[in-house]
Amino acid sequence: MKIIKVSEIAEEDATDSPIFYGGKVSRQGVVDESNSKYFNFALVNFNAGAKNKFHIHSSDQILYVTSGSGIVATEDREHSVSEGTTIHIPAGEKHWHGASNDSDFSHITITAIGSTTEIVG
Repeated sequence: MKIIKVSEIAEEDATDSPIFYGGKVSRQGVVDESNSKYFNFALVNFNAGAKNKFHIHSSDQILYVTSGSGIVATEDREHSVSEGTTIHIPAGEKHWHGASNDSDFSHITITAIGSTTEIVG
């Protein structure tokens, strides 16, 4: 067993990653292949207006909103989400998520080890 305190994990600036646009984004990797056979688990923090581009994952993705308000969307529909909301995104589903224009937004993301992310137009 390992106890992990997010407050002790450095935030990595992810703003310049090709998937993000619209504002500052940081990431705190909590669990990955260095300490799990099965899961990637990270906290992603979006400043107001920051979002990611349409993308797909090769595994299911689970998002859990920890603070603020944001949007999760498919090609057909946008959903407003806030603290306490869980979102299940099946592998291969084209989607995006990020902060609303007037609120910061943070979520936990969980994917399978080895999962890949592909930006799609």
